[in-house]
Amino acid sequence: MPDYAVQIGFDCLPLRSLARLDVPLDASDELRERAERMKAAIAALGADRSYFLYNAHCVFRFANSEVEGLCRFAFEGAVQTDSGDRKCERSLLEVRLVSETCGGVPDAVLAWLGERVRQAVAIEFDRFIAAGQLAARERELAAAPLPADISKLAGFGL
Repeated sequence: MPDYAVQIGFDCLPLRSLARLDVPLDASDELRERAERMKAAIAALGADRSYFLYNAHCVFRFANSEVEGLCRFAFEGAVQTDSGDRKCERSLLEVRLVSETCGGVPDAVLAWLGERVRQAVAIEFDRFIAAGQLAARERELAAAPLPADISKLAGFGL
């Protein structure tokens, strides 16, 4: 059984590490769409102190069960930190329910849970920073020949 009622996982790409934003002509639709979301994040938040979260999920557990009473969400988008890179100040996340074992989720509850995902991600990103994982990720990217090697966006023009 997990330690927390909310489980969050994500991959993180500092937007300032993107050298180019053009998409190769032979890129898949999925890659093109992610590139557009990255461009939109940079347009909205800027590249400095902004991080793109992808391959991301959030699971809420409403019962003491591994199977019953859970809602699993996928999310993708950007977060922006304060001037010292110590705390998440803002998030622009696309959130969608991917599965649930609650017997249905009413639309109003789904909207409310979507906001709770955004709030939980901000809290988890603060924990990510505090644990030193943001600094470690930036060192990892600096040591990599290309950011695409880490983010699996090879062919994205990075």
